Amino acid sequence: MALFDRFWKGPKGGAASADGDVPTGYYPLYESMRPAELDDEDDLPRRPRVSATPDFDAWDAKLAGIDQALEVEERRRLRWWQRDYWRSRSKLWWTGRGILGGLALFVVLIGWLTFTAPLSKSLEPIAPPQVTLLASDGTPIARSGAVVEAPVKVADLPPHVVQAFIAIEDRRFYSHWGIDPRGIARAVWTGYGGGSTITQQLAKFTFLTPEQSLSRKAREALIAFWLESWLTKDEILERYLSNAYFGDNQYGLRAASLHYFYRQPEKLRPEQAAMLAGLLQAPSRYAPTKHYDRARARMDLVVQSMVRDGYLTQAEADALPDPRIDVRTRDDNLPTGTYFADWALPLAREGMEASYSRQVLTTTLDARLQSLANRVVSRAPLGGAQVALVAMRRNGEVVAMVGGRDYGKSPFNRVTQAKRQPGSTFKTFVYIAALEAGWEPDDTIPNTEITQGSYRPKNARGAYSDQITLENAFAQSSNVAAVRLLQAVGSDKVIRTARSLGITAPMADGDPSLALGTSAMTLMELTAAYAGIAANEYPVRPHAFPRAEQGWWEWLTTRKDSLSRGDHADIETMLRASINRGTGRNAVLPIANFGKTGTTQDYRDALFVGYAGDLVVGVWTGNDDNAPMKNVTGGSTPARIWRDFMRGALKIEAAPQPKAIESPDPEGPVQQLDTEGGEIPLGQDGTMLRIDDTGVVLSQPGVPVELRVGDGGVVVQPAPEPTAEPPPP
Repeated sequence: MALFDRFWKGPKGGAASADGDVPTGYYPLYESMRPAELDDEDDLPRRPRVSATPDFDAWDAKLAGIDQALEVEERRRLRWWQRDYWRSRSKLWWTGRGILGGLALFVVLIGWLTFTAPLSKSLEPIAPPQVTLLASDGTPIARSGAVVEAPVKVADLPPHVVQAFIAIEDRRFYSHWGIDPRGIARAVWTGYGGGSTITQQLAKFTFLTPEQSLSRKAREALIAFWLESWLTKDEILERYLSNAYFGDNQYGLRAASLHYFYRQPEKLRPEQAAMLAGLLQAPSRYAPTKHYDRARARMDLVVQSMVRDGYLTQAEADALPDPRIDVRTRDDNLPTGTYFADWALPLAREGMEASYSRQVLTTTLDARLQSLANRVVSRAPLGGAQVALVAMRRNGEVVAMVGGRDYGKSPFNRVTQAKRQPGSTFKTFVYIAALEAGWEPDDTIPNTEITQGSYRPKNARGAYSDQITLENAFAQSSNVAAVRLLQAVGSDKVIRTARSLGITAPMADGDPSLALGTSAMTLMELTAAYAGIAANEYPVRPHAFPRAEQGWWEWLTTRKDSLSRGDHADIETMLRASINRGTGRNAVLPIANFGKTGTTQDYRDALFVGYAGDLVVGVWTGNDDNAPMKNVTGGSTPARIWRDFMRGALKIEAAPQPKAIESPDPEGPVQQLDTEGGEIPLGQDGTMLRIDDTGVVLSQPGVPVELRVGDGGVVVQPAPEPTAEPPPP
């Protein structure tokens, strides 16, 4: 108040006049606030009249309004969690809102589960049902998958069957809402048991992975609530019993009952039901076929649980006999896996609907040809190397497959899984591209050594000539001719040709080594490409199951390519020359035969791919670690395997004699065989007779010396180091 009086009274301390005018003296506050008005008499500015006592209430109201506006603006600029609105709420208010929010989130999650985890999934078997594969003649060849039978109905089961599972797995199943707090507390307190209800177990093996984590347990509980809200208790129990694992590859109560007791679950005796209920905790550990004593001890625990819950009296429990196991054999001698079955089963399951019924599928496999392939491969002189063989019809039906020497020791399928370089078998695509570009088999190409550029491939045994026809270059598998032909045609056209024939392996455009087969691919892929050449309709897709006859719409919309009649005849002429008078003479047959050899650097891979009759067959040998073999070329062991298989498959009785090589025209250049197999074969062990300018040489694979007969008599000399058909690094 003193400050206010000083303001208004001024420094002279004057008081207000009697008529209410402003007192005398200098009042800075007043002077700064008064409006400029004219005096009536002298037309000069005159001070306004003010009351002797200022209106403090009005000023306080104005200041209060300003403060309130500032507070509103300050609160507006605060983050929502900084406002006093939230700070002033009580803990009870927050608790209530938290419960409501949790319920809302629960409803949203239930709705989300409705769309993302449909209930129909709990009706499906948790393991793929058993599939039996038949050969084309109906002979069973393999069986794979779980044994799954029809689902059970609780209403059809005897009471003691349901009671046994309830007593040992979830005694409060019919009273809880998906989770059992008492069971969880007991498990935490005693450290015994997992506390999971039957509903939670159904949620786990139907919708979730077997990982052990808190997040999975939370999802398990949530799905359990969801199942309880949509299904009745009996429906949950039925789905659980129809999918649970009981050991010995048996899924579901019906499959287990038939397997262990050869009895339908509707006719199970109490002791049998108690033993089956005891298996669920550890099916493999308690399987009575292998561990009957453990299963019997576990059954006693189930029986005592039934007594505890009032399902049995102690006298009834004591009177229960030991159940007798009755396992009936049901063609269990069939293999569960073969190279062909491992390839075919995933293809079969792609088109199968989820079902509890076992499937019996007829394949394209020919039992006779498969047995023949196994015999031919088993007697081949492979040393320590591996082998692969695939035989298919011209339309891609696979009729025989050998993916290795022994499936039991190595189920790795070298037909469909191993990607190896095809070597000179790839040259076929180079020559097809050349034919399509206008080249003729009689056209010539330089066969001289390549001495320029960074890439300088060599011909095997150093055999070169000035010029060579395409047909002879293909038959003799000339490396330098193939590289020059690739460069003349263009690698892009060669790649396009290979792609049209079904080759999907990476191929580098502009790489000259492409001509010699440096792009890795599977034997299945390579053989299917040759099937396309044989049928002159490509690409050919290998398949394990018969396909329905193509309809007119499918025929109209499916793109197929083919060679012109002239180009197809030309490439078959070259393929036949490769067998009859070229590198593949060990594969010669007395009928029309077509094929090509291939050998990669340092003898790491040896291949022969060809066709005769209605069969297209590819053969590969090599080591899994990519180690070199001993002088094994595509024209040796693979060609002989191909020949022996074809003779048996096409029922060719007599073995033909090698055809004599016609003498070259003495007026023209003499063309030497410059790659694998330029020798004359003598027998089945790889012994070769080679004639050169200095005499006759006799050699045998694996023998470090060779016998030479010439002008100097008989000389024993060290065998030369082998040279590979493809380019050096």
